[in-house]
Amino acid sequence: MLQTISSLWDKSAMVKPVKVSWLVQSKRACHKKSASLGRNKEHHMKISTLSALVVVTSLAASSGALAQDVAAGKTSFNKCLACHAIGEGAKNKVGPVLNGLDGRKSGTIEGYSYSEANKNSGITWGKDVFLEYIKDPRAKIPGTKMIFAGIKNEKEANDLWAYISSFDKDGKQK
Repeated sequence: MLQTISSLWDKSAMVKPVKVSWLVQSKRACHKKSASLGRNKEHHMKISTLSALVVVTSLAASSGALAQDVAAGKTSFNKCLACHAIGEGAKNKVGPVLNGLDGRKSGTIEGYSYSEANKNSGITWGKDVFLEYIKDPRAKIPGTKMIFAGIKNEKEANDLWAYISSFDKDGKQK
């Protein structure tokens, strides 16, 4: 049986009534529910626990994706190897040894001839300073001897810092 109703736009529409009894719970279903309430609470706890586990795992995975990758940083360090050394037995090259860079004052490695700009920069190396520096070394320390185009990719720069900062002043990896 079709009925005529008025729509929002003042136009007539023909509709057919639909039985929606499946939307309403029967008394029998409600009784079953209360009888198995303990089991439903247990089911709810399992779902809550599983949901929490999924959220925590997702957060860990996403932060892992954003986290610094020491292995990738080692690969990126290949760009630096022509001028810098790191690790046990490292020696100054065209650039200074990078062991123990985190927390070190710029221009302080013995036996390396730094530019005046580097010695007088007042920089103490840390993650934030390094990330700014490595994008464009000559912009951060005008007059530096370092001739390097820089690493603009943020993830690569973070990975490189993770690798470099993993070495203590004696060249041992932490």
